[in-house]
Formats: sequence, structure tokens, C-alpha cells
Amino acid sequence: MKVLIIGGVAAGTKVAAKLKRENPSAQVQILTKSQDISYAGCGLPYYVGGLIKEREELIVNSPAKFSKLTGASVETSIEVTKVDRSSKTVSATNLSTQETLTYSYDKLIIATGASPVVPPVEGIHLENVFTMRTPEDAVSLRAAIEAGQIKRAVVAGGGFIGLEVAENLHSQGIRTTVIDMAPQIMPPFDPEMAEYAENHLADLGIMAFTNTRLEAVLGETKVEKVKTSRKAMKADALILALGIRPNTGFLADSGIELNDNGTVKVNDSFQTNDPDIYALGDCAMVTNRITQKPAWSPMGSSANIEGRLLAQNLNGHSGQYPGVLGTGVCKLPGLNCGRTGLGEAAAKEAGFDPVSVITVVDDKAHYYPGASSFLVKMIADRNSRKLLGLQCMGSGEVDKMIDIAVMGISLGAALTDMEYLDFAYAPPFSTAIHPFAHTLNVLLNKISGEFETFTPVEYQAGAAEGYTLIDCSPAPSLEGAEYLDYTSLTGEFPGHSKEEPLFLVCAKGKRAYLTQNRLKSLGYTNTRVLEGGTTFNGTEIEA
Repeated sequence: MKVLIIGGVAAGTKVAAKLKRENPSAQVQILTKSQDISYAGCGLPYYVGGLIKEREELIVNSPAKFSKLTGASVETSIEVTKVDRSSKTVSATNLSTQETLTYSYDKLIIATGASPVVPPVEGIHLENVFTMRTPEDAVSLRAAIEAGQIKRAVVAGGGFIGLEVAENLHSQGIRTTVIDMAPQIMPPFDPEMAEYAENHLADLGIMAFTNTRLEAVLGETKVEKVKTSRKAMKADALILALGIRPNTGFLADSGIELNDNGTVKVNDSFQTNDPDIYALGDCAMVTNRITQKPAWSPMGSSANIEGRLLAQNLNGHSGQYPGVLGTGVCKLPGLNCGRTGLGEAAAKEAGFDPVSVITVVDDKAHYYPGASSFLVKMIADRNSRKLLGLQCMGSGEVDKMIDIAVMGISLGAALTDMEYLDFAYAPPFSTAIHPFAHTLNVLLNKISGEFETFTPVEYQAGAAEGYTLIDCSPAPSLEGAEYLDYTSLTGEFPGHSKEEPLFLVCAKGKRAYLTQNRLKSLGYTNTRVLEGGTTFNGTEIEA
């Protein structure tokens, strides 16, 4: 079997390595346009920031080393320009010699990845306009920083890569601004979670301007200003992180079916409409594991999973890819952000009746040095109580929260299936009631009606109007609010009828819940707790 693979970063090299391990007699050849294969694209921002010292650390394998380790052959600087399905050949150009070449195949694997979006605006080719997709991109940006050329920078794009670049620029004393034409940063997150992250960045001096379009880059020979739909911003550099487009242009006349966004249409075995041609990684469209609808998930993690499965299938197995959850995690200065599954709006659009809760919970024993909080949003279906999604932010290890949710969602678990799980506990690592279990319990209480709340979104929309604000903190902390220490409440709440709307607020929501519980036991029928308290919603709660 002669297997030809176009592309050699994550998906392509994974297919080749696994294929040769299981079937050493297979003839496997990789063609790649770049000089490097198997490089760590997600590590590029950290090379810019100096956390990764040497460029070589970004390169997992050289072509020669990969060939020696796996037995697959690798040709670099080869750009495939055409696929001829009738003759089972591809045409290509050697970028070093400009020679036209032809390669044959029994099975063809398209793993060409994607390229950064570069908008056709004035000045986009000026010096110190950078993208962030290849090791060369990161090397160029860091060289300009080390040469003292960059004091102010604008990052166009508020997704994970853009924000990670912003963090690494900011860490080196560069005044950094982020712009994005979307209404929020980190669009996979629900709006209130993204707003929390945006406010956190602003407190640190990284300003993010949403609903802001890049219009032009101004300067004589290099970047001097970045013109946006909001205003022109002084800058020495512009870093483009506006998203990516799949590298599938060479398939235009091949008859291989593409989606509207240019990704390759594949089935759950990564097979295209040609049974001998497969596609995977950033250039292919897969499905969402929950909804089974098309989903584009250009991540190195999913590319490796896909590559392993495809290799097994080529070797005679019949595995089917169950789909992605859109799982992601991002490191910002002082705030780690992770998510998986469906957001609230996406869950509703998919036909669920979503119910969510936001909690502020300890990430480890509160008395242990370095303890902090997780801000968690958990989403489930109200009727089946199936877990649908989780979003988590905090200075600690948010990935453990996300990974638990990944397992639960993937196994189709309901909240009640996860209610009494035996999570690991020791003070340096977690709390006796695990933060995931804590949030799950709170959501179950909300679904049952025991915990009655206003979400941050409901509060911002004015749901608390007409309610009397009650400060439920351990000590008075809300200006203009009446204070209530629930531990001293044994009878009626003086001055308030049992039907009066009472809005209960504390720092995190827990003490307000305990207050609500006490008031209910005393016959008070109209109380609401602000989810996330002042920690999530800010301290300016209106009395």
C-alpha cells in the first residue's frame, strides 16, 4: 500500500507514524510545503515571550529524525498544486528548484492545515506586521522585540492565540491593545464569562476593544499607527490573529467536495467523496460530539486523535470518530480560562432546554498557600439533566475542571451520575468537596428550586429591579444596602414582609444561599441570590 500524505505538522505526521508502527511494510511518503515538520504551533506565543528560549524547542522532529524514527519518507519545500483522481497522482512544485513533479498514490491523505487570515487593507505589508502561525512568524516578532523596535503593539484578534500573544508582549513591558470585530473576546465562551476576562485584562493594562474593525495600517515603511473603526492607535507593530483559512485551494478542480468555509467534507472515518482520499486536521470539517452537526475544530489535540484513528482504519480497523466538544484552554496573565461542550445559546439552538449556574469556589483548601478561586459556569439540560458544557476561569489548574466535564459529556452523563464521584483530595490539590462537585451540587439545587437566583446576565438585564438589596456578607460591604447576618436571624426579618422581593448578595454567592435557606425556613417566599456574588459581577451592585 502506497500512502501519500500532503502536510506534515500534526495530523499528517501522526498518521504516518502510527501507520508505520502498525504496518512497517506500508510505503508512506509525506510532502510538505515548509522546511519544518511537526512543529509546536500552540507554543509560538511563549517563544515570543521568552518562556521558550530556543527556536529548536518548538520543533518536535526534523524531517531526517522523523524518517529515521518512523520509516516514513519526508520531502520538504514541496507544494502540491493539483490532484488527479483518475490517474491517482498529484502534481507539485519544488519550491527550491521550481521543478514540476508528479507523485502517485494508492491512498491520499490531505492534512494541509490552514493559513492565517490576512485582510486586504491598506498598509498590511508594512514592516512589523506579523502573523502567528509558523516558527518563522514567532522568530521574526521576537527579533523585532529584542532589537528594541516595539514599544506599543496592537493585536488584531481576541481569540486564544491573539490573547496569548498579548500576554507575552505585555510581560515584556510592551503596551498592548487587542481589537476584535466580534462583540466579545474569546468567542467560544459565553458573553458574561468573556466579559469577566476582558475586565481582568483591562485591570492589568491590556485593553480589548470589541466591535472594532481593522481598517488600515499607517506608516511610511513600517507600522506607525493602526487605523480601526473606532480610532487610529499609535503602534510599532501589528500582530494578526484574525483566524485561519483551510489550505484547500489546490483542490478546486479535483472534484473533492468542500464546505462553504473551504474545509474538506469527510465522513466519520475521514473519508472524502473519493473512497481513496482522506482529509483530517485543520483543513477538514468534523462533527460536534453532542449535536452531531458539522463542527470545525482546528486544534493540535484533535488533529492527533484524528491521525491515530485514520492510521488504524487504513490498517484494517473500522473506527468511527465520535466528534469534538470544542475543548480549549488559554493562559492569560493571572487568569487561566478553559471550556468544553455547548455554551448556553448553542445548547438552546441545538434543541435543549439549558439551565446554568455560575459559582465562585475554592480551587484548593482555602488555608493552603496559593489557594485561590475558580469561577465556573456549568450548563445542563433541564429535563434530562445531562451535562452539556463547562466554562472555568481562575489562576489555578482550570484544565482539571474541564477534563472532568469532557469525560462526563463524552459518556452522556447526567448530573446525578456524577453527583457522588470519588475525586482526589488533599489540601495542596483540591477541596474536600471537589470544586466540580460543588458546582454540580449547586446546579442540582437550582434545578430543584431549592436555590433561587438571578444569573449575572439576568441581573444586568434588570431582573433585580423592584427587589430590596440585602448585603449578606460576613461583615457589611455593600454601600447603601441593608445588612443581614443570617446567623443571628431566628424570627422575622425586621421591617420586611414575608412576600417582599429580597435580593441577596455576598462575595461569592454561598453566604447569600445560606441566608436564603434561613429566610425560606422562616416563611419568606420571594428571595433571589446573585450568582457569583460581587466576585464575578463586580462590587458596584446597585441598591
